[in-house]
Amino acid sequence: MPKLTVDDLKKIKEEYKAKRTLREEAQRVRVTVHMGTCGLAAGAREIMNTIMDELAKAGVTDVAVTTSGCAGLCSREPMITVEVVNQPPVKYVDLNEEKTRRIVREHIIGGKVVEELAFVQGCETSY
Repeated sequence: MPKLTVDDLKKIKEEYKAKRTLREEAQRVRVTVHMGTCGLAAGAREIMNTIMDELAKAGVTDVAVTTSGCAGLCSREPMITVEVVNQPPVKYVDLNEEKTRRIVREHIIGGKVVEELAFVQGCETSY
């Protein structure tokens, strides 16, 4: 395999960004379920299933649900981060099925942050 030059790397980066933009244009919201060991032990898999079920029931197709590892708040798991395009991301912690269903209905589908369940707003974003 030939060595890559800086120009090759720049070209690869631009191609990746273009593909990623095309994939994400249809996404209005990204939900990240934190599924490190601590999250899984606390019930993150059930939270993920609840989110997927609620979105399917509502026929929502413009939401990307992804996973990540530990966010560093092990004692507050299970946790999700909701990122709506052009809005600050919101972390929700200490989740259960009922809280998660409410977040899906009110924030992810309805566009209104569930203030009393939000842990923090305005942290990192992937948009």
